[in-house]
Amino acid sequence: MDRFLSNAVNRIDAKGRVSVPAHFRTVLQKRGYSELYALRCLDQAAMDVGGLDLLDRYEQRIALEDPFQQTADDMSFFCHGDGTFLKLDQDGRVTLTDFIREHTGITTEVAFVGRGSFFQIWEPAKLAAYGAAARARLLHLRQGTKPGERPE
Repeated sequence: MDRFLSNAVNRIDAKGRVSVPAHFRTVLQKRGYSELYALRCLDQAAMDVGGLDLLDRYEQRIALEDPFQQTADDMSFFCHGDGTFLKLDQDGRVTLTDFIREHTGITTEVAFVGRGSFFQIWEPAKLAAYGAAARARLLHLRQGTKPGERPE
């Protein structure tokens, strides 16, 4: 298994650390990640977390932009100014900084959710609400209806 799948909720300890789920740590180890890159989501109160390849992907996209245009500057601000590095300690924990807590609203527990090549960290209630809304959108898509419409 080399993808981040499933989800889990873990408590934050008194020192502000949280254990990354074991199955996520297995993927991190297989990929050889010793340092993690975390980036604020643009449209959700969550953090995208992955290895340096996640940062590389954004930087490759920035390199395609005209450096004299606002888009390149905005993209650089997003991936560099809205990102941070996380270190896994020997017990598989990361420290949740104020930078992360302020964006996500995380207080005592962290929800981890797999997104294939990366994972996200959320405040658990916000993840539950997002998951319910995503499933409802997909159900409407499957049924060929718009939210609020009933299938024929």
